[in-house]
Amino acid sequence: MAEVAGNTSANANNGQKSFFDLGSFVGDLNIEDETASADISLEGLEEELQECKTDDVVANILSKGTTLREYTKGVENNLRQVELDSIQDYIKESDNLVSLHDQIRDCDLILTQMETLLSGFQGEIGSISSDIKILQEKSMDMGLRLKNRKVAESKLAKFVEDIIVPPRMIGIIVDGEVNEEYMRTLEILSKKLKYSDADLMVKTSKALKDVRPELERLRQKAVSKVFDFMVQKLYSLRKPKTNIQILQQSVLLKYKYILSFLKEHGKEVYLEVRAAYTDTMNKVLSAQFRAYIQALEKLQLDIATSNDLIGVETRSTGLFLRGREPLKNRSAVFALGKRINILKEIEEPPLIPHIAEASSKKYPYEVLFRSLHKLLMDTASSEYLFCDDFFGEQTMFYDIFAGTGGPFSVIDEHFGTILPNSFDAIGLMLMIRIIYHHQPRAYRKQPLYSIGVGLVMSRRRIPCLDSYLDKVNIALWPRFKMVFDLHLNSLRNANIRTLWEDDVHPHYVIRRYAEFTASLIHLNIEYGDGQLELNLERLRMAVDDLLVKLAQMFAKHKQQTVFLINNYDMIISVLKEAGPDGGKIQQHFEELLKNNTSIFVEELLLEHFSDLIKFVKARGSEDPSIGTERPITIAEVEPIVKDFASRWKAAVELMHNDVITSFSNFLCGMDILRAALTQLLLYYTRLSDCIKRINGGSNLNKDLVSISSIMYEIRKYSRTF
Repeated sequence: MAEVAGNTSANANNGQKSFFDLGSFVGDLNIEDETASADISLEGLEEELQECKTDDVVANILSKGTTLREYTKGVENNLRQVELDSIQDYIKESDNLVSLHDQIRDCDLILTQMETLLSGFQGEIGSISSDIKILQEKSMDMGLRLKNRKVAESKLAKFVEDIIVPPRMIGIIVDGEVNEEYMRTLEILSKKLKYSDADLMVKTSKALKDVRPELERLRQKAVSKVFDFMVQKLYSLRKPKTNIQILQQSVLLKYKYILSFLKEHGKEVYLEVRAAYTDTMNKVLSAQFRAYIQALEKLQLDIATSNDLIGVETRSTGLFLRGREPLKNRSAVFALGKRINILKEIEEPPLIPHIAEASSKKYPYEVLFRSLHKLLMDTASSEYLFCDDFFGEQTMFYDIFAGTGGPFSVIDEHFGTILPNSFDAIGLMLMIRIIYHHQPRAYRKQPLYSIGVGLVMSRRRIPCLDSYLDKVNIALWPRFKMVFDLHLNSLRNANIRTLWEDDVHPHYVIRRYAEFTASLIHLNIEYGDGQLELNLERLRMAVDDLLVKLAQMFAKHKQQTVFLINNYDMIISVLKEAGPDGGKIQQHFEELLKNNTSIFVEELLLEHFSDLIKFVKARGSEDPSIGTERPITIAEVEPIVKDFASRWKAAVELMHNDVITSFSNFLCGMDILRAALTQLLLYYTRLSDCIKRINGGSNLNKDLVSISSIMYEIRKYSRTF
């Protein structure tokens, strides 16, 4: 080992890395049984030796140059030395170990004594636990008995309290005034009566048998007393000038419980009170509506009579029949005007007749119609809610309003006299639209035109007037259709000779038609009523026929055309005033106006430039370069050119004057004049082009009017408008 260590130290000093030949160490092992070694396989030994090279312990051993056998002996010697050292340590501590043993034995003795003592304690505690359990069971039994006694006591106390009749309660029921304290006492009495009938055991108790007669006498006395009280309050509703709504809200509703008491404990008396209220309100409201209607009738302004029809000649209605009617009211027969504002005033308060009468104002019937229905809506809403709140019965409303002689009957009677004498188609349509706004939105397919009472009724969810409004609507539509048919038949059956006037300006019958149609179109903008549109189309066809017949009364065709243009233009203007879109009717008249304008332009040009137009139409399209039977010559064209050059400005001035005097609408006349001058320019341009194609046509250039001169003249007249 010294040699190995010396070699190792020498190698380290030389700075060379040490490599150990593990085979040399293995070679030192003695193989005692060579025969047995032949059975041992050394396969893989080299790999294991290579793995051991990286082991730190093996590397440390090998670095010291010690063989494995020597290293093993060194380890055994170290272990033997450690064992001997441990034995010496135990020998040195033997006295301490003996002392520790004695202490442990003493502790064991003490613990044994404590175990005996604790066992005695455990036995005693066991006996105490059984005693406590017995006491607990007794306590639970006593608690249950106490609880049962308390329950029995409370039930018995409640039973006594519910059936006993205190003297104070008897005094209030018999002698007290009907007030809030009286109603509280009625509630107590009601509870006692209900309790006595609620349980079979209570009914059969002896205590109740003693008290029951007293309860019955109190019930009878209370029913009799509150009946007299309620009847007295109901009769106060019949006093003149009584504000019913204030009396209902501030007085009657305070005694609402009386009705509940009677409904439960005096059904027959309740029915009498109900009948008394129904009869009272039926008569009171009927009288109020009858008085209101009579006051409104004094404010009515008659707009139309049976003779106020579109096709009726003005002079045939009779001058003396209209002597007392202001002239300004005649325009309202066919024109809507400011009457449309009534649809924006649906939520305004009803008219106060005496104030309106004091100011000497008169109103179209639709204003009175709106006012009457506004009052009906407010009254019906108030009464419906009161009946539901006070009596708890919504059906009472119909007994009051729809009963014999009720408000509905009064209003129906009024309409029965008004509608048969109503010939105001516009007023009838306004009333139909008012009813439309009154009806709840759930029944509508079209959007709202404005916020109406119907929206209020819908918001309140009060359906009490649905059937009534449907009935009014059903009555208004046939009347409107009948009046509309009167207007339609007046046009179809009009006496042409009576209506005709030797004047090309718009006819008053056609103006009536235009205003009437524009009014109905305006009232149908937000509703899209197909039936009304169909009726307006029928009316339009009748006017077309009437216009043609009136135009044919003029001797000259030009006058006929001017008459038609003036009337068509007037109709279009009125329809445009009613709304931006006149629909199919406006488009129809615009097409007729366009066609008749073209006819008039041709007639006007033929009147002043007949030779020019006839030549251009007959031969203006011929080409002289192509052989024809009769070619255009200078002699044929020269008179036309010279004639035009000599008088075209004068002719244009005459055309201007003719247009100014023929057409009522200045703008329409100027449009027609401009169209005529433009058409003249086209004819003259074709003539100029034709002359350019003629042999020798350049000789006529000195007589041709320049296109720029004609354009200047057109612009001059265009500036006038």
